[in-house]
Amino acid sequence: MGIKALGYVVVETAKPEEWGRFLTELVGAMRVDGAAGGAALYRVDDRVFRFRVQPGDREWFVVAGYEVESRAALDALAGKVAAAGRPVEWASLEDAESRGADALFRTTDPAGNGLELYCGDARTGAPFVSPIGVPEFVTGDMGMGHAVFSAPNFDETIAFHCDVLGFHQTDMPRFQLFGPEGPSMGFAFLHADNGRHHSIAFGEGPIPPSGAVHIMLELPTLIEVGKAHDRMKRMGYAESATLGRHVNDETTGFYVQTPSGFDLEIGCDSVVIDPTTWQTTRHEAISVWGHEWAWQKAMKQQQEQGEAA
Repeated sequence: MGIKALGYVVVETAKPEEWGRFLTELVGAMRVDGAAGGAALYRVDDRVFRFRVQPGDREWFVVAGYEVESRAALDALAGKVAAAGRPVEWASLEDAESRGADALFRTTDPAGNGLELYCGDARTGAPFVSPIGVPEFVTGDMGMGHAVFSAPNFDETIAFHCDVLGFHQTDMPRFQLFGPEGPSMGFAFLHADNGRHHSIAFGEGPIPPSGAVHIMLELPTLIEVGKAHDRMKRMGYAESATLGRHVNDETTGFYVQTPSGFDLEIGCDSVVIDPTTWQTTRHEAISVWGHEWAWQKAMKQQQEQGEAA
């Protein structure tokens, strides 16, 4: 067995109050008490937290925490990571408990992206109650959602995640993001041992200033996605990509910029795969429809201004 699912994410920010507003009033997450060190915890289901937002001097995606099935599996994975030349830093029992885990270690992949691998996933019997009435998020065995990173050393990074950590290739496309005459960019969508199309993904390129590209949460219906889209506009958050539907995971949704600069994808109706029989695909397009990106709009405006001059 490899990775079970994405369990949680940790964000460092100089704007904790803005993150609180973003997560509770736009996303619909539930804030919970009990975090040490001035951090804030937010739930979207019965896990003790999915977002840990901790105060700091920078806007940075610290780590994505991925669950494995047992302590024996975690120990074996730590040995493989060390043998691959990557750091292994074991957390104290108190530190692991603060993550809702029985045990965990920290590492980085060859691109420097932060990871925590853990076993024992703490749950609570207290009901999830969204402060804005979101009925639920799609989690369960498929975990929190997915996280997307960049990797300038793309092939080396993907090999580490598949050959060492135990992720599996779902979709391995190359996209011509800047037109047919521009350079192509490699992408890797990797699934864990569950039905979510990808629990982690990578784009070929430099690490963003915020440390990540985006994270994704899944809502149960298009109505809930539409309501979230309305909240984004009403609250004045920057839309990173308009509503659209992806080709590979069939998710219909939009992207909004978080207070720390990376994006949050909010979508629904994602395809559920059989991880034991899936054959790697190589799709040639990002979206079936929609998903006009903010950078595409900016390029179009520059072109129009140049033509008008």
